[in-house]
Amino acid sequence: MAYERAEILAGAAILAVAAGFAIYAARGAGLGGDADSYPLTASFRSVEGVSVGTDVRLAGVKVGTVTGLTLNPETYFADATITMRKDVAVPVDSTILISSEGLLGGNFVEVQPGGALEMLEPGGEIEDTQGSVSLITLLMKFAGGGAEGAATEAGTATP
Repeated sequence: MAYERAEILAGAAILAVAAGFAIYAARGAGLGGDADSYPLTASFRSVEGVSVGTDVRLAGVKVGTVTGLTLNPETYFADATITMRKDVAVPVDSTILISSEGLLGGNFVEVQPGGALEMLEPGGEIEDTQGSVSLITLLMKFAGGGAEGAATEAGTATP
């Protein structure tokens, strides 16, 4: 009988720890209903490298999380839902863009506040967006631009 009681207590402790981890993981991924936040939306041409749970930063400080990504069938843009901290007000003329932490770092969503005095309401849309830029596309443009620049210089150097 003492063994049964010990097994029941051990099982309950394991379940409590598992539930704690599940709640922690859901909040970390932005899935928990946080009363200290509000939703905003934005539409991007490309959200490559961003997923649900990606950080939203302002001046390098995490102020929110990406909580939803869907494809808009009419515009073929990616509609993103982000959750911002309640204490961070976002002006209506703000810009939102997908930035990279470096060549080998991951992507995050960056909010650049505008100068308007009017703030976005919960559920509002940030209209000025910039999607992610592919590193391969940039390298191809650089390589192609470098060849054109060299050909132009060679053409002007010889009469």
